[in-house]
Amino acid sequence: MLIDVTHRLMPQQQQERNLAKPGLVLPFYQAFAASAVAACTGEIATMPIDTVKVRLQLQGTSQSQTVKYKGTLSTLVTVARQEGVMSLYKGLVPGLHRQVLLGGVRIAAYAPIRDYYASLLHEQPGHTSIPTKIAAALSAGTLAVLVGNPTDVLKCRMQAQGKPAPGVPAKYPSALAAYRIIARQEGIKALWTGTTPNIARNSVVNAAELATYDQIKEVLMHSFGLNDDIYCHLSASLCAGFLAVTAGSPFDVIKSRCMVLSAKGDYRGVGHVVMQTLRLEGPLAFWSGYGANFARLSIWNVCMFLTLEQLRKLLGAAQTAH
Repeated sequence: MLIDVTHRLMPQQQQERNLAKPGLVLPFYQAFAASAVAACTGEIATMPIDTVKVRLQLQGTSQSQTVKYKGTLSTLVTVARQEGVMSLYKGLVPGLHRQVLLGGVRIAAYAPIRDYYASLLHEQPGHTSIPTKIAAALSAGTLAVLVGNPTDVLKCRMQAQGKPAPGVPAKYPSALAAYRIIARQEGIKALWTGTTPNIARNSVVNAAELATYDQIKEVLMHSFGLNDDIYCHLSASLCAGFLAVTAGSPFDVIKSRCMVLSAKGDYRGVGHVVMQTLRLEGPLAFWSGYGANFARLSIWNVCMFLTLEQLRKLLGAAQTAH
C-alpha cells in the first residue's frame, strides 16, 4: 500500500522539482540576444530549403509560366545544377537581418507579453491558459513584422533571383545595396510591401509555434514527468513545426508573391494576389511548397529551440513559466 501511494505521488513530486529549479528572469536585452542567435542558427541551417520553398511558392504567378520545379528534392538539385550551389544561399544576409529583427523580437517579446496578459487576467504563475498564450504570440508576431518587414522583402527578392545572363549584372549586388536600390527606385514604402499577409503569417506561425511549443512542453513535463531537457525540447519543437507550417502556409505563399511581384510592377494589392492565385491555380496553390516548408520549419524549430534553451541555461535563466 505504501509503495503504491509513493508510486502515484512520483509524477507530482517530479513536477515540483521541474518547476522549482532556481534561476532568474532574463532582462529583455539578454532574452533578445539569445533569441536572435538561436533564430540565426536555424536560418543558416535551413537556407537552402528555404530558397527551394520560395521558388516553389512563386510558380504559377502568371498564366503563361511553365512549371519548372516539381518537388523539394528535384528543385534543390535543379537550382544547384543550373545556378550553382551558392545560389541556394541567396538571401542569407537579409535572412540573418530578418532573424535578428523578426526572430529576436517575436521570440523575446513572447514571454513578457504572455506574463503581462496573464497578470491582467489574474491567472496563476505556471498555469497560463492556451488563449492567453495564443494572444501573446499574435501580439509578438505583429510587433516583429512592423519592425522587420524590409528584411523579409529583400530576402524573398534575392531568393527569387535566378542566375543572370552573361554580362548582365545582378539587380541586387548585395544586401545593403539592395535596401538603397529598392528605396530609391520604388520608394521607402516598398520595403513594407506585403505587411498585411506577413503580419497574418507571422502571427499565425508564432501562435502555432511558440504557444504550441509552450503548451506541449508543459504537458510533457506536468503529465508525463519529463525533465526540462533536450528530449522534451525536441519533441515539443517538432510538433510545433508541423502545426505552424499547416496553419501558416497560405499566408506564407501570399506574402512571398506580394513581395516579389511588387518588384516586377505586377503587384496590385493583397486581394488581387489572392484572387489571381485562386483563379489560375486553385485553392491548393496556397500550400505550394508545403513539403519544403515543413522540412525547413521543422529543422529550423529544432535548431532554434534547442539553441535557445541552452543559451537560456548558460545565462542562468529560470525555466520558462507556463
